[in-house]
Amino acid sequence: MTLRLSAQRLLGPRDLRPSDVRFDVIGAFNPGAVRVDGEIVLLVRVAERSRDNRPGFVALPRYGEGAEAVVDWVHEADLDQSDPRVVRRRPGRLVRLTSVSHLRVLRRSEENASGWTAGPVLLPESPSEEYGLEDPRITEIEGRYWITYVAVSRHGAATGLASTSDFVTFERHGVIFPPENKDVVLFPRKVQGRYVALHRPTTKTEFCRPEIWLSRSPDLRHWGDHEPLFRGLAEWESDRIGAGAPPVELDEGWLVVYHGCGASPGLGGVGVYCAGAVLLDRDDPARLLKRGGAPIMRPVADYERRGFVPNVVFPTGLIDRGPTLTAYYGAADTAVGSAEFSSATLLASLH
Repeated sequence: MTLRLSAQRLLGPRDLRPSDVRFDVIGAFNPGAVRVDGEIVLLVRVAERSRDNRPGFVALPRYGEGAEAVVDWVHEADLDQSDPRVVRRRPGRLVRLTSVSHLRVLRRSEENASGWTAGPVLLPESPSEEYGLEDPRITEIEGRYWITYVAVSRHGAATGLASTSDFVTFERHGVIFPPENKDVVLFPRKVQGRYVALHRPTTKTEFCRPEIWLSRSPDLRHWGDHEPLFRGLAEWESDRIGAGAPPVELDEGWLVVYHGCGASPGLGGVGVYCAGAVLLDRDDPARLLKRGGAPIMRPVADYERRGFVPNVVFPTGLIDRGPTLTAYYGAADTAVGSAEFSSATLLASLH
């Protein structure tokens, strides 16, 4: 059982044109979301792969110099293809993504839900982004919209920062958390005179279950005072855990909706991704006040259970509407969904 009042699929791959004539769109998901002047603005991750086929070869896309799309062709016999998201070279352990992602602006009026208006496209530009831009989160801070996103390259998954005032022109600020670190979300105001972020460092040495960390900054670019905040406790969050949407400030504290993933049922597979929630102290977000023992959302709808990666709900945006909260999320690494929650019921589920 989950807490959402309703859920719907908003858009998917067939709703968007590819960025390159050589590509097909295979996913539109994991959107940053924000309310701007009576509109809902989404910054959607769009995943693409080569539409060409060569018998005995696998197409691996990337971006080269000058934001030019490139496709590398590799012999099937040289690759382990057990994971749909990545291939692993044999012999060896190095991996490549099977798709490449960019970010795309979509917007529509809150009062008119008939369709989305397409806006600018953000393509990979730097060597740290050669395998794509992924999973953006949007936070309004002091009148400007700040975007954290995953910058993927041969060096790993880092976190990049961009900003905009109008979602028409964007400024890139470079990498703010080096590999391997992702799922970075910014708090919408300073706390005790400094900016605050949640992030997810990953390690290969399993000294503990996966954790979400907290960090502070004087300027949004230089981060320090890193400390662990909480880890996955239940089986559904035992394999991966990370911040979902940027924190929302309520009277009770900072509400953080996050994602968790349990162990894979088979070798090379992917576990089930669910959403959970915690409440942090407003004056000291390093202090965890309450936590839910069970997910607030599980993949139950067909579009959440079937797709490029099945059984995934991945929240990346949360809009406070007073008595209700609207979560925007990725479904099965394929589509964008939205879900409504009662604020009071969600808070009451935490202990």
